Amino acid sequence: MKRLDLARLPSEATRDAYGQELVAIGRADPRVVALDADLSGSTKSSVFAKACPERFFNVGIAEQNLVGLAAGLAAAGKIPFASTFAIFITGRAFEQVRQSVAYPNLPVKLVGSHAGVTVGPDGASHQAIEDLALMRAVPNMTVLAPADGVATRALVRSALDVPGPVYLRLGRSGVPSIYGPEGLDVTSFAAGGSQTILEGTDVTIIACGVMVAEAIAAAYLALDDGLSVGVLDCYSLKPLDGPTVLAAARRSGAIVTAEEHSVIGGLGGAIAEFLAETNPVPVVRIGLRDTFGQSGGPAELLEHYELRAKHIRAALDRALELKA
Repeated sequence: MKRLDLARLPSEATRDAYGQELVAIGRADPRVVALDADLSGSTKSSVFAKACPERFFNVGIAEQNLVGLAAGLAAAGKIPFASTFAIFITGRAFEQVRQSVAYPNLPVKLVGSHAGVTVGPDGASHQAIEDLALMRAVPNMTVLAPADGVATRALVRSALDVPGPVYLRLGRSGVPSIYGPEGLDVTSFAAGGSQTILEGTDVTIIACGVMVAEAIAAAYLALDDGLSVGVLDCYSLKPLDGPTVLAAARRSGAIVTAEEHSVIGGLGGAIAEFLAETNPVPVVRIGLRDTFGQSGGPAELLEHYELRAKHIRAALDRALELKA
């Protein structure tokens, strides 16, 4: 597979890709409606509001009502995409997500924008670092964390085919376009899938969201040191692509997970839980270590919380030591 020049790839925020694709599916399917909690300019659902104003609902700063209204629209045959910041849609409206959406298994698509510490200066109160854990624990919920704009567009489209609720995790900052014309060729994105970017026999990095680009950069550092390193974009945390994860664990014998989320209950937890029952191998987790975020620039915070490629590279050595 070709080696990406990550610094030269086009940059796009996944929230921007979401807004554009929401308009595309809305124009093609009259069942699609969009809702927001007074943050449509930030979540980019405002693009849909301009294109399809009769199917857009701004409920104001009332996230619990946002989810409740979405549930009612879904029960009436619509496919609602409800957007707000990840910290609010998973935290403030958790009871409504559980009771009104997931329990009756309604096709509400919950879109959590501005997730993780790359929200930046907004600080800990707005940095969702436990949202994946919350949504993974809810029965019937599909949980997706795309790495770039191409993946986001594809997963927004594929969410229409998921009969129950979906949580889609998006970011604020621009990220390299790993897939597409100047990146890697891909066949499809769908719930329960993943993308194998590299195959390795020494160790495999399994990442999601903004950390996929960092994982690729870390793999290149290790490859230059003579290691055989795999990279798996595990964009579907639930359902997990078990067969591909299992194959990577058997092939390499050691795993490093990387996520812009707490190491508790997110991607690292999902991988460790799965492999503990199927093929126990060393798993070293990169993520926030039981701490809140803080205010700062996105790059500054990734460095502070040791979420950069060099930190993943160091974790590869720890995984190899455990493997030995």
